[in-house]
Amino acid sequence: MTLVDDLKQLKIKALAAIEAQNADLEQLRIEFLGRKGDLTSLLKGMKDLDPSDRKTVGQVGNEVRTAITDLLAQRKAEVEQEQMNARLAAEKIDVTLPGSQPIQGQPHVLQQIIDEIEEHFLGMGFQVIDDPTDSPEVETDEYNFERENLPKDHPARDMQDTFYITPEILMRTQTSPVQSRALEKHDFSKGPLKMIAPGKVYRRDTDDATHSHQFHQVEGMVVGENITMADLKGTLLAIMQELFGEKHQIRLRPSYFPFTEPSVEVDVSWDPVTPDTKPEDIKWIEVLGAGMTHPNVLKMDGVDPEKYSAFAFGLGPDRFAMLKYGVEDIRQFYLNDVRFLEQFNRKGE
Repeated sequence: MTLVDDLKQLKIKALAAIEAQNADLEQLRIEFLGRKGDLTSLLKGMKDLDPSDRKTVGQVGNEVRTAITDLLAQRKAEVEQEQMNARLAAEKIDVTLPGSQPIQGQPHVLQQIIDEIEEHFLGMGFQVIDDPTDSPEVETDEYNFERENLPKDHPARDMQDTFYITPEILMRTQTSPVQSRALEKHDFSKGPLKMIAPGKVYRRDTDDATHSHQFHQVEGMVVGENITMADLKGTLLAIMQELFGEKHQIRLRPSYFPFTEPSVEVDVSWDPVTPDTKPEDIKWIEVLGAGMTHPNVLKMDGVDPEKYSAFAFGLGPDRFAMLKYGVEDIRQFYLNDVRFLEQFNRKGE
């Protein structure tokens, strides 16, 4: 038998093996076409042929190689298609079955309260300042304390003991510094400044049911000509009734804050107040502090207290959420227990 006959027999053998194979086609490729495969071994015999016969054998060898390569590619495509069809059949979806309802999330309960506060004040013409550039959480001692009429030796600083990074850099204890930064940029020729500043604040408190080292605050301020305590009371009554209901009332009690004069504590009625409710029957609960901005604060922020007056207030969204929903432990808001958080649906849904 000649070398040409051997090549033809190899072709028949290889094509039959490839047609019958459904899995390891790569092994067949190595067996027939690899460096140590059958075709390579046969073609090594060309060195013993006469030069006139080598052309014929080389041509037949190429034809065998091409036939085997083409059939391997064809069978590979067929096997892959068969595997794909089998997978599609196994994973086929019955479109007649009812689909599963995806779980839709909702804003955190504290964010819901903050959103309500922001929407209310936006409707009253206030601006919301919460951009990190104008409302940084890492603040200077000057803006956080000194510009709020709290010099370095002031004893009221002890109530807001906080996390210091350096002696002059700290985690802010309130969002009041945003008011100073806003006043520096405000042009009073365009009207009064009306703003709120929501954000996180930090104090070195021991965490318990009513205290947290990190909580949220919304500071508000109105600065302009002829701003009075009556404006403050009307503003606070509006936001309390927005959050707790139109029949709730507020009362103002004298207090002391270094950055306001006069200063007041603000209470809201525990239950709705009707025309028939006797004053002695109203139960009050303290919710926030406020007052007329101290002249020293206005001066340090570059505002003439002889021409302009101002009021300021500080709301606690965490405290409001506890009161509104009857939550007894502030730590529940930060544990991220979905079973707890999913109880609080967004207003109107």
